[in-house]
Amino acid sequence: MSDPVRHRFAADLTELELADYQRAVRLVLRHPLITSTWPDERALPRVRRFASTLRRDLSEAFGYRLELHGGTARLVRAKDRLDPTQPARSRTGRQFDRRRYAYLALCLAVLGRAGVQITLSELADSVAADATRISGLGLDPDHGTDRRAFVDAVGWLEERGALRLADGSSSAWATDPGAGEALYDVARDVIVALFRPARVLQHVGSVEGLLDRSLASSGNAERRRTAQVARRTVVESPVVYLGDVDPTVANHLRGTALAADLARLTGLRLERRAEGVLLVDTAGFTVERFPGTGSVAQAAVLLAVELADRALDPDGRRVRRLAAPDETARQRMLVGQVDAGLPTDTFVQLEDEVGPHAPGEPEGTPGVPDESRLPLVTDSFLRDAVAEILRRYGSAFGAQWHADPQRLGSEAIALLERFGAVIRVPGGVLVRPLVGRYRNTIAAVRQRAAAEPEPLF
Repeated sequence: MSDPVRHRFAADLTELELADYQRAVRLVLRHPLITSTWPDERALPRVRRFASTLRRDLSEAFGYRLELHGGTARLVRAKDRLDPTQPARSRTGRQFDRRRYAYLALCLAVLGRAGVQITLSELADSVAADATRISGLGLDPDHGTDRRAFVDAVGWLEERGALRLADGSSSAWATDPGAGEALYDVARDVIVALFRPARVLQHVGSVEGLLDRSLASSGNAERRRTAQVARRTVVESPVVYLGDVDPTVANHLRGTALAADLARLTGLRLERRAEGVLLVDTAGFTVERFPGTGSVAQAAVLLAVELADRALDPDGRRVRRLAAPDETARQRMLVGQVDAGLPTDTFVQLEDEVGPHAPGEPEGTPGVPDESRLPLVTDSFLRDAVAEILRRYGSAFGAQWHADPQRLGSEAIALLERFGAVIRVPGGVLVRPLVGRYRNTIAAVRQRAAAEPEPLF
């Protein structure tokens, strides 16, 4: 009789428990903060059931630290790079801007020194007092823009159980601060779990100080760290291109061990191509999925088909190719943008900081092989393609999109960029290999009923 197969991860679990364990891993990776109510009431018990195995595997596989205190579970992640594609969002889906992030941070600071209860107006007054000391911020509840941003920050905390409504209503206050009031219970364990910086922020001169820059002490330790970086990259990005990562990380992405490890941990299959890898989401692992439902997602798929045909059509007009923006330069540009928000008295100007990187080198530049260049599709082609999509599939899109095709095209391109399908550059987009998956796709439109707000293919 052969010996049982020994696995590196989930080693102490039976095959009957494995599916539930993989669901818990996906849950923690998708929601780094889990409370008794967020993302739902069943999440925390699922994590607690496998707490010891999760701690060990998440640490070994990704270099993450899982902390469970009171009614919270918090995954402290190690970040290797800045990622602008996963912003915080309000209850209505509005993406957080600098003002909303600032109000959220100030709310956490106020709640950290508050008692067990606080009213919405008291919270607003305290945040306003702190905000007035920050040049260019401020908070005037009577000003619509400020009030909406503050309400979005408070709503984000409510969703995650940091604030729990005890009496009153926040909706009336959101409409008119003088017309209503709300009383909140403050969940201190959630507040503590939310704000867990890896370093004292007053000592951080650049956002790069928050990224993982651990040094290995031996060759084995370096290989282990590189394997962790490779696994982190796959679970945190929809698509990973080999040219965007260090060669040592790319070697791990090409190997078979990484695919086996991620399948054991998450239950998801890793798809490998010559250009990179993709973790196929068959279980709702990611917050946003592509292809997805809704007008923007549908337009993005149809636009991907048009982009693939334009970039790969052998009988069409020759497409100009440009070198993709250097990923290191793009990261440095993001670092500069984030660091621009540091208070002037603590801001540290980096000597090697650079401005926005040029979108690509001119065609024919020596030293850049042609196969590494990406097809450039112009803005004029994109406008015509969106117009044709609206004409051909008119019944699938509401009147608001027909009235504003530019906005539909802009949001569809932004969605494609978040999923690594294109790179937005001045004058158009660079088409990445992922778009090739949707070449020759045929879409059939299902007529929507009058009561349906969003069409479905």
